[in-house]
Amino acid sequence: MSRPAASRAVDLTVIVPAYDEEDRLAPTLEAIRTHLGSTEEAVTWELIVVDDGSTDATARIAEAAAADEPRVRLIRTPDNRGKGHAVRTGVLASRGRRVLVTDADLATPIEELALLARRLDEGAAAAVGSRALPGSRIAVRQHAVREFMGRAGSRLIRAAAVPGIRDTQCGFKLFDGDKVRAACAESRLDGWSYDVELLHFFRRRDWEVAEVPVRWAHQPGSKIRPSAYPTVLADLVRLRWHHGDRARLAIPLLYLLAAFVLYGGLWGGLGHAYLADSGSDQTQWEWFFAVTADNVAHLRNPLFTHLQNAPLGVNLMANTVMLGLSVPLAPVTLAFGAHVTWAIVLTGGLAVTACSWYWLIAKRFVRSRWAAALGGAFCAFAPPMISHGNAHPNFLVLFMIPLIIDRAVRLCEGERPTRNAVLLGLFLAYQVFLGEEALLLAVTGLLLFAFGYAVADPDAARAVSGRLLRGLGVAALVAAPIVAVPVGWQFLGPQSYHSVLHGEVGNNPMALLEYATRSLAGDDAKAAALSVNRTEENAFFGWPLVVLSVIVVVRMWRRPLVRALGFTALAAAVLSMGRNIPLLGTDKTLPGPWRMIGDLPFFESVIESRVAMICVPALGILLALACDRLATRRLRSERERSHRLLGWAALAVAVLPLVPTPYRTVERVPVPAFITDGTWREHVRPGRTLVPVPVPSPADVEALHWQVRADLGFAFPGGYFNGPYGPDRIGIYGPEPRFMSELLRKVHETGKLPEIGEQQRRAFRADLRFWKADALVLDPGVNGAPLREAVTALSGQEPKKEGGVWVWDVAPSH
Repeated sequence: MSRPAASRAVDLTVIVPAYDEEDRLAPTLEAIRTHLGSTEEAVTWELIVVDDGSTDATARIAEAAAADEPRVRLIRTPDNRGKGHAVRTGVLASRGRRVLVTDADLATPIEELALLARRLDEGAAAAVGSRALPGSRIAVRQHAVREFMGRAGSRLIRAAAVPGIRDTQCGFKLFDGDKVRAACAESRLDGWSYDVELLHFFRRRDWEVAEVPVRWAHQPGSKIRPSAYPTVLADLVRLRWHHGDRARLAIPLLYLLAAFVLYGGLWGGLGHAYLADSGSDQTQWEWFFAVTADNVAHLRNPLFTHLQNAPLGVNLMANTVMLGLSVPLAPVTLAFGAHVTWAIVLTGGLAVTACSWYWLIAKRFVRSRWAAALGGAFCAFAPPMISHGNAHPNFLVLFMIPLIIDRAVRLCEGERPTRNAVLLGLFLAYQVFLGEEALLLAVTGLLLFAFGYAVADPDAARAVSGRLLRGLGVAALVAAPIVAVPVGWQFLGPQSYHSVLHGEVGNNPMALLEYATRSLAGDDAKAAALSVNRTEENAFFGWPLVVLSVIVVVRMWRRPLVRALGFTALAAAVLSMGRNIPLLGTDKTLPGPWRMIGDLPFFESVIESRVAMICVPALGILLALACDRLATRRLRSERERSHRLLGWAALAVAVLPLVPTPYRTVERVPVPAFITDGTWREHVRPGRTLVPVPVPSPADVEALHWQVRADLGFAFPGGYFNGPYGPDRIGIYGPEPRFMSELLRKVHETGKLPEIGEQQRRAFRADLRFWKADALVLDPGVNGAPLREAVTALSGQEPKKEGGVWVWDVAPSH
């Protein structure tokens, strides 16, 4: 039953949404009426009960109250539509200059209304009761699980829709009447997320929302169940999409779509598609994921394995196994295979990295979200990133770097220094388990930026230096215990090494100006001539972008931020050229600044050309700043309009040629039936090894794929990993050379059979004993006949053909 509302306004409307509340409604209505009637000031009021399709006596109780007090009204809805629909119905029927929405259980006493009213008196458009602020008083708590879910939900809501409000779900809110009626007229959510939608509406219009600590007591009989939480999540998605925030959803979806397009060939051929330009690395990474999952499943040390390089093993922490992803993704690897994990890490890592940079740029640098989107896209999809996306996820999955930068900035701002220092320490520790070299490059870039900013604005640098250094000290104290054992194992454990031999690999200056293989304007031949391989095209920004970046820095020179970004990009580019910088057009070189740091600990293992990756975020932020200026600057004349068009054209010319093209895939080499059908078990005993011919090396890694397909059931000598060489334990790619591995490698490469006598046979038998070999296995392929002749001559026995391979059982002969 609903009584028509008079046209005359009242001071206060109290709305009570009710669904099956026969046990609690009567005392709630009596408490509200008593309080409103006892106030010292003469306040005109109305009390609206919205019965949301109750199946009990809720409506009759409200009707009885309305019959006793004309200021009480009942509005009934024929069906149970949800709390949001009930509140919206009541608000749109209200006449109050102020509107209070309170739950039927009156978990927050009506006497707390005065606290909320005081904030509206001070100018707020809404005041929400809060259980999360200092000063709130919780008399009866909820179950611990419900409290945890509530806190998690509140954090999600703050991040998604209402930043700054700690408790959006306390059912006690006072609104300016006209404003809340306007909000409800546009609201669409019928469920539990209705108040988030209303508060989000207020925030988008810059209407002040005050949060007020109140008394609160949990009342039994709560209608919200755990099953409602997925609906709340869906409502949040709808909220962001329908209320002008489409960009916040569209941009991450575009990043994800772009990542899927790039890796479409990989997803279209899961299990048999191989990234054509990854060399041996896809096989190595799939092995890393598989061995980590196996170690986790069997509760073994994830920092070491004997499956490669038998019997010495491999120090996994000294290799790029990305424990920060390979461990949490172990269930995926065990359930679906390492090839699926590989595809997920590349695709998801690329998209999430773009989202992370987009978030940082939008938060810290620009107003336009599409400008931030351009910057985030460049930071993740720039040519050096795409190059490493062929084979090096440790340089592609960089979503932690923007989070680390943000926490460092917060330390400079002095915001909650202890909390942010602790979080920074945790973030740094986690990044160690994602990629240490990427972290080293990021720290190098931040140091360059800090130096550039200190020169550009020394007063600001002095003002924040103390706070930053103290915070970094706390962060180091937090991170050190977490990484101490793994890092100690990496540098002091078995099969550890001290530096990696890779020779001089600096960027040619022309590599900064040309286009990469996978760029839209790329030239394979030019890129190949200026890089080690297609996984190390570490610059290739194109001359238009370089020119545009210089122009942006000059035009925005007054901003210390821009000068610091320009210095960072320039310094990183020069460092990336290595110890000797070629003078274009001559055969001469200049000494490069890399000489000053190239022999320092950790830096001696860095491939110099990779330092150009530091340029990527610096250039990405400069692009975002330029785009933001073009998008948001007010135009006062035709000349300024023409300048804007020229600016957009320059951006297009600089960025469009760098758009990446999809990665090429090829069919991977089939695994012999000898491995897939388990025949190998008849030839290799537990604790013994299978020796592939030729012995696995970074150039020949099919044995790693065999091992993964055999569920890691056998070990083998050699392999593709970083390990020590010689008494100085210098790092090399692959195992230390042995007689047999070197002899078979030469036969495989040249197709020529060397002289084999008794001396060679003794060395052969010694290697078999060292490897604990039970069987040698040759998959006929390139130069298979010479390899077969060589092993037959060395072993003194003819092989047997089984499962598509040649097999020599050597266990009885040594």
